[in-house]
Amino acid sequence: MVEPGRPGTTTAPTVRADVARRVAGSAAAGCAVAGAAAVTVAVVAGPGPGFTGYVSEAGIAGSAHALTYRIGILALAAALLLIGAALPPGVWAAPALLATGAVLTAVSGAVTCSAGCPLPPFERATVADLVHGGASIAATAAVVFAMVALAVSGPAGRAVRRLAGLAAALALPLCAAVGLAMLVLGRGTFVGVLERLILALAVLWGVATATALALAAESSPAVRSLTPTTPSDERKSA
Repeated sequence: MVEPGRPGTTTAPTVRADVARRVAGSAAAGCAVAGAAAVTVAVVAGPGPGFTGYVSEAGIAGSAHALTYRIGILALAAALLLIGAALPPGVWAAPALLATGAVLTAVSGAVTCSAGCPLPPFERATVADLVHGGASIAATAAVVFAMVALAVSGPAGRAVRRLAGLAAALALPLCAAVGLAMLVLGRGTFVGVLERLILALAVLWGVATATALALAAESSPAVRSLTPTTPSDERKSA
């Protein structure tokens, strides 16, 4: 390894940091895919009301697929934490927002709602329903705000900024529509479909962003310096 402090050199801490970000990005993509698959299985295979109900109804106590649902939610929470860990230095706000979203997502999975996941103003809700619903809504908001923060963060990289900008542009109107519909219409097919669209968008954004971060870290000069060179590579560089 060349001496630290000279132009074009790579220090051990820089190499370790880039490798750690590559690992975190790859793990985040895997957790997001696995979590989404588990939640999808729980929702599709469960006896829920289909698109007229909330996704969270797959995790109510007594459901045959409640454990699968909770495992999926915890995997998605881990994916958010890992995406934050995979972000390069200098990115502001987004890591804290992703960590907040991860904690709230875990809370929403740990605190189950009652049958039907009732929410005001049209239904009478229990304390657990309010905690679960509030954590789910706040987690979604934290993730969307993280998208907005990444979209305007230069150190995040062009690919991550573009993914975040596109996802935020789609998520913001969908979230506004869900919030308004829950207050005006209550639960139903319209809210159920919009909720699933938002969750699908968040998962797709998470997988794409995690993959982009892993690839960016892998292609960094620090990580490339760890790759052994062959005689042909040396001839090319000569």
